[in-house]
Amino acid sequence: MWNLSLPWWHFIVRALIIYVFLLVLLRLTGKRQVGQLSPFDLVLLLVLANAVQNAMNGGDNSVTGGVLLAGTLVAVNYAVGWLTWRSRRIEMAIEGRPVLLIHHGVIDQRAMGKAQLTRHELVSALRVEGCAGPDEVLFAVLENNGHITVVPKRRGAES
Repeated sequence: MWNLSLPWWHFIVRALIIYVFLLVLLRLTGKRQVGQLSPFDLVLLLVLANAVQNAMNGGDNSVTGGVLLAGTLVAVNYAVGWLTWRSRRIEMAIEGRPVLLIHHGVIDQRAMGKAQLTRHELVSALRVEGCAGPDEVLFAVLENNGHITVVPKRRGAES
């Protein structure tokens, strides 16, 4: 139960490799938050977790190995958070930049494609903000955290 089948440092190195790999992989796939995950995104995350489990633990099922892996992942996640707080360059590399989706009522189809955002998802976000459609929007931005910020046109100021 407590005996490791690999040297302790293997767990740390394996966890670091998998963490960085998944961070890059998920960074490349988009900006959705957990609350905005589609069922397909959730299934992908669950399958990814299962797929990388053995790569991290190397077949070791000991409590000690699990504690080492969990501690390493939490520490690395904390370090990444601290680094993004301290460095704008690292923040931009990890979190990306906001994407302008609508400007003066015109949807940027290229930005929508790059963000892999459907028109339905965009229009839904507009409705949540009280806009019936893109023509009522001054600008809409897909933020780094996956939220869509909508700034409506002022009524009577469309001249």
